[in-house]
Amino acid sequence: MQKLLANAHELFGIQLNRPQMQLLATYERELMIWNEKISLTAIRNEAGIRTKHFLDSLSCVQAWGDKVPQTLVDVGTGAGFPGLVLKILYPRLRLTLVESVGKKADFCRHIVETLHLENVSVIQARAETLGQQPRFRESFDWAVARAVAQLPILSEYLLPLVKVGGVMLAQKGESAPVESQAAQNALRILGGEMRQMLPVTLPGVVEERYLVIVDKVGATPPKYPRREGTPAKKPL
Repeated sequence: MQKLLANAHELFGIQLNRPQMQLLATYERELMIWNEKISLTAIRNEAGIRTKHFLDSLSCVQAWGDKVPQTLVDVGTGAGFPGLVLKILYPRLRLTLVESVGKKADFCRHIVETLHLENVSVIQARAETLGQQPRFRESFDWAVARAVAQLPILSEYLLPLVKVGGVMLAQKGESAPVESQAAQNALRILGGEMRQMLPVTLPGVVEERYLVIVDKVGATPPKYPRREGTPAKKPL
Protein backbone atom coordinates (compact mmCIF):
# COMPACT_ATOMS: atom_id res chain seq x y z
CA MET A 1 0.00 0.00 0.00
CA GLN A 2 2.96 2.37 0.54
CA LYS A 3 3.73 2.16 -3.16
CA LEU A 4 0.14 3.17 -3.98
CA LEU A 5 0.47 6.09 -1.58
CA ALA A 6 3.70 7.23 -3.24
CA ASN A 7 2.39 6.77 -6.80
CA ALA A 8 -0.81 8.70 -6.09
CA HIS A 9 1.23 11.63 -4.82
CA GLU A 10 3.91 11.51 -7.49
CA LEU A 11 1.62 11.03 -10.50
CA PHE A 12 -1.52 12.93 -9.54
CA GLY A 13 -0.61 15.11 -6.57
CA ILE A 14 -2.98 13.20 -4.30
CA GLN A 15 -2.28 12.99 -0.57
CA LEU A 16 -4.07 9.93 0.82
CA ASN A 17 -4.40 9.94 4.61
CA ARG A 18 -4.29 6.95 6.92
CA PRO A 19 -8.10 6.47 7.20
CA GLN A 20 -8.37 6.55 3.40
CA MET A 21 -5.61 3.97 3.06
CA GLN A 22 -7.40 1.76 5.58
CA LEU A 23 -10.62 2.01 3.57
CA LEU A 24 -8.79 1.05 0.38
CA ALA A 25 -7.16 -1.89 2.16
CA THR A 26 -10.58 -3.14 3.29
CA TYR A 27 -11.98 -2.60 -0.22
CA GLU A 28 -9.08 -4.62 -1.66
CA ARG A 29 -9.60 -7.45 0.81
CA GLU A 30 -13.33 -7.67 0.15
CA LEU A 31 -12.80 -7.58 -3.61
CA MET A 32 -10.39 -10.52 -3.41
CA ILE A 33 -12.77 -12.50 -1.17
CA TRP A 34 -15.76 -11.94 -3.43
CA ASN A 35 -13.70 -12.67 -6.55
CA GLU A 36 -13.13 -16.18 -5.19
CA LYS A 37 -16.88 -16.81 -5.34
CA ILE A 38 -18.08 -14.75 -8.28
CA SER A 39 -16.21 -13.14 -11.15
CA LEU A 40 -16.24 -9.40 -10.48
CA THR A 41 -12.99 -8.47 -12.20
CA ALA A 42 -10.26 -10.27 -14.14
CA ILE A 43 -7.62 -8.58 -12.00
CA ARG A 44 -7.18 -10.73 -8.89
CA ASN A 45 -3.80 -9.92 -7.36
CA GLU A 46 -2.91 -7.10 -4.98
CA ALA A 47 -0.47 -5.34 -7.30
CA GLY A 48 -2.98 -5.38 -10.16
CA ILE A 49 -5.81 -4.10 -7.99
CA ARG A 50 -3.72 -1.25 -6.64
CA THR A 51 -2.45 -0.12 -10.05
CA LYS A 52 -5.18 -1.01 -12.55
CA HIS A 53 -8.15 -0.35 -10.28
CA PHE A 54 -7.22 2.04 -7.48
CA LEU A 55 -4.55 4.17 -9.17
CA ASP A 56 -6.41 4.12 -12.48
CA SER A 57 -9.53 5.38 -10.69
CA LEU A 58 -7.54 8.12 -8.97
CA SER A 59 -6.25 9.30 -12.36
CA CYS A 60 -9.66 10.94 -12.91
CA VAL A 61 -8.56 13.85 -10.72
CA GLN A 62 -6.49 15.09 -13.67
CA ALA A 63 -9.73 15.85 -15.50
CA TRP A 64 -11.13 18.32 -12.97
CA GLY A 65 -8.11 19.60 -11.08
CA ASP A 66 -9.30 21.84 -8.23
CA LYS A 67 -12.93 21.88 -9.43
CA VAL A 68 -14.02 18.67 -7.71
CA PRO A 69 -17.53 17.48 -8.72
CA GLN A 70 -20.30 17.75 -6.14
CA THR A 71 -22.37 15.08 -7.87
CA LEU A 72 -20.98 12.19 -9.91
CA VAL A 73 -22.64 9.27 -11.69
CA ASP A 74 -20.49 6.25 -12.56
CA VAL A 75 -22.12 4.22 -15.34
CA GLY A 76 -21.25 0.55 -15.72
CA THR A 77 -19.28 0.76 -12.49
CA GLY A 78 -18.67 -3.00 -12.22
CA ALA A 79 -17.00 -3.57 -8.86
CA GLY A 80 -17.13 0.15 -8.09
CA PHE A 81 -14.44 1.67 -10.29
CA PRO A 82 -13.74 4.51 -10.49
CA GLY A 83 -16.67 5.78 -8.40
CA LEU A 84 -16.03 4.21 -5.00
CA VAL A 85 -12.33 5.02 -5.03
CA LEU A 86 -13.18 8.66 -5.79
CA LYS A 87 -15.73 8.64 -2.96
CA ILE A 88 -13.00 7.50 -0.56
CA LEU A 89 -10.84 10.36 -1.82
CA TYR A 90 -13.68 12.91 -1.64
CA PRO A 91 -15.96 12.03 1.31
CA ARG A 92 -18.39 14.88 0.51
CA LEU A 93 -19.01 13.64 -3.02
CA ARG A 94 -22.62 12.66 -3.75
CA LEU A 95 -22.15 9.50 -5.78
CA THR A 96 -24.50 7.38 -7.87
CA LEU A 97 -23.28 4.00 -9.12
CA VAL A 98 -25.11 2.43 -12.06
CA GLU A 99 -24.62 -1.25 -12.81
CA SER A 100 -26.91 -3.57 -14.76
CA VAL A 101 -25.40 -6.86 -13.47
CA GLY A 102 -26.99 -7.87 -10.18
CA LYS A 103 -23.98 -9.53 -8.53
CA LYS A 104 -21.79 -6.52 -9.22
CA ALA A 105 -24.41 -4.12 -7.89
CA ASP A 106 -24.69 -6.32 -4.78
CA PHE A 107 -20.93 -6.10 -4.25
CA CYS A 108 -21.01 -2.32 -4.55
CA ARG A 109 -23.78 -2.15 -1.93
CA HIS A 110 -21.70 -4.43 0.30
CA ILE A 111 -18.67 -2.14 0.01
CA VAL A 112 -20.75 0.98 0.70
CA GLU A 113 -22.13 -0.67 3.84
CA THR A 114 -18.80 -2.16 4.95
CA LEU A 115 -16.92 1.12 4.56
CA HIS A 116 -19.82 3.17 6.03
CA LEU A 117 -19.89 5.49 3.03
CA GLU A 118 -22.62 8.14 3.05
CA ASN A 119 -24.48 9.71 0.13
CA VAL A 120 -23.87 6.79 -2.23
CA SER A 121 -26.71 5.28 -4.27
CA VAL A 122 -26.32 1.97 -6.10
CA ILE A 123 -28.82 1.47 -8.90
CA GLN A 124 -29.20 -1.76 -10.83
CA ALA A 125 -30.33 -0.49 -14.21
CA ARG A 126 -29.32 0.23 -17.77
CA ALA A 127 -28.07 3.73 -18.53
CA GLU A 128 -30.64 4.12 -21.32
CA THR A 129 -33.45 3.67 -18.80
CA LEU A 130 -31.93 6.00 -16.23
CA GLY A 131 -31.36 8.77 -18.76
CA GLN A 132 -35.08 9.00 -19.48
CA GLN A 133 -36.09 9.30 -15.82
CA PRO A 134 -36.72 12.92 -14.74
CA ARG A 135 -35.03 12.32 -11.39
CA PHE A 136 -31.72 11.55 -13.06
CA ARG A 137 -31.85 13.24 -16.44
CA GLU A 138 -29.41 16.14 -16.76
CA SER A 139 -28.90 16.18 -12.99
CA PHE A 140 -25.20 15.38 -12.48
CA ASP A 141 -22.11 17.61 -12.52
CA TRP A 142 -20.01 14.81 -13.98
CA ALA A 143 -20.71 11.41 -15.53
CA VAL A 144 -17.87 8.91 -15.76
CA ALA A 145 -17.42 5.46 -17.28
CA ARG A 146 -14.52 3.07 -17.67
CA ALA A 147 -14.32 0.36 -20.34
CA VAL A 148 -18.09 0.31 -20.96
CA ALA A 149 -18.55 0.98 -24.69
CA GLN A 150 -17.03 2.79 -27.65
CA LEU A 151 -17.32 6.55 -27.43
CA PRO A 152 -20.20 7.11 -29.90
CA ILE A 153 -22.30 4.66 -27.85
CA LEU A 154 -21.00 5.78 -24.48
CA SER A 155 -21.90 9.39 -25.27
CA GLU A 156 -25.55 8.39 -25.52
CA TYR A 157 -25.31 6.67 -22.14
CA LEU A 158 -23.59 9.52 -20.31
CA LEU A 159 -24.51 12.90 -21.79
CA PRO A 160 -28.26 12.65 -21.07
CA LEU A 161 -27.36 12.32 -17.37
CA VAL A 162 -25.12 15.41 -17.30
CA LYS A 163 -26.50 18.87 -16.60
CA VAL A 164 -25.75 21.64 -19.09
CA GLY A 165 -22.43 23.07 -17.99
CA GLY A 166 -21.37 19.68 -16.64
CA VAL A 167 -18.83 17.24 -18.01
CA MET A 168 -18.63 13.68 -19.35
CA LEU A 169 -15.47 11.73 -18.61
CA ALA A 170 -14.53 8.50 -20.41
CA GLN A 171 -11.56 6.43 -19.28
CA LYS A 172 -10.19 4.93 -22.48
CA GLY A 173 -7.35 2.84 -23.86
CA GLU A 174 -5.28 3.21 -27.01
CA SER A 175 -8.38 3.48 -29.24
CA ALA A 176 -9.32 6.83 -27.68
CA PRO A 177 -8.13 9.06 -30.57
CA VAL A 178 -9.97 7.01 -33.20
CA GLU A 179 -13.10 6.74 -31.05
CA SER A 180 -13.07 10.47 -30.40
CA GLN A 181 -13.13 11.19 -34.11
CA ALA A 182 -15.94 8.69 -34.63
CA ALA A 183 -17.98 10.28 -31.81
CA GLN A 184 -18.10 13.81 -33.22
CA ASN A 185 -21.57 13.38 -34.73
CA ALA A 186 -22.97 11.80 -31.58
CA LEU A 187 -21.55 14.59 -29.42
CA ARG A 188 -23.06 17.26 -31.66
CA ILE A 189 -26.50 15.63 -31.52
CA LEU A 190 -26.42 15.02 -27.76
CA GLY A 191 -25.21 18.47 -26.67
CA GLY A 192 -21.57 17.62 -26.10
CA GLU A 193 -18.34 19.25 -27.21
CA MET A 194 -14.93 17.61 -27.06
CA ARG A 195 -12.62 19.47 -24.68
CA GLN A 196 -9.46 17.35 -24.63
CA MET A 197 -7.81 13.95 -24.33
CA LEU A 198 -5.39 13.62 -21.46
CA PRO A 199 -2.81 10.82 -21.57
CA VAL A 200 -2.57 8.77 -18.37
CA THR A 201 0.60 7.04 -17.21
CA LEU A 202 0.39 4.13 -14.77
CA PRO A 203 3.53 2.42 -13.43
CA GLY A 204 4.23 -0.88 -15.12
CA VAL A 205 1.33 -0.50 -17.59
CA VAL A 206 2.50 -0.29 -21.20
CA GLU A 207 -0.91 0.16 -22.80
CA GLU A 208 -1.83 3.72 -23.72
CA ARG A 209 -4.55 5.21 -21.55
CA TYR A 210 -6.51 8.44 -21.88
CA LEU A 211 -9.09 10.57 -20.12
CA VAL A 212 -11.55 11.78 -22.75
CA ILE A 213 -13.22 14.97 -21.49
CA VAL A 214 -16.45 16.25 -23.08
CA ASP A 215 -18.26 19.43 -22.01
CA LYS A 216 -22.07 19.44 -21.96
CA VAL A 217 -22.78 22.67 -23.86
CA GLY A 218 -26.44 22.15 -24.79
CA ALA A 219 -29.48 20.20 -23.66
CA THR A 220 -29.84 16.63 -24.93
CA PRO A 221 -32.91 16.24 -27.18
CA PRO A 222 -35.76 14.39 -25.39
CA LYS A 223 -35.60 11.36 -27.72
CA TYR A 224 -32.15 10.43 -26.34
CA PRO A 225 -31.12 8.07 -24.92
CA ARG A 226 -33.04 5.68 -27.13
CA ARG A 227 -34.49 2.43 -25.80
CA GLU A 228 -32.27 -0.26 -24.27
CA GLY A 229 -29.86 -1.80 -26.73
CA THR A 230 -30.48 0.68 -29.55
CA PRO A 231 -27.40 2.88 -28.98
CA ALA A 232 -25.15 -0.18 -29.26
CA LYS A 233 -26.94 -1.54 -32.34
CA LYS A 234 -27.29 1.78 -34.12
CA PRO A 235 -24.64 4.23 -32.87
CA LEU A 236 -25.21 7.88 -33.73
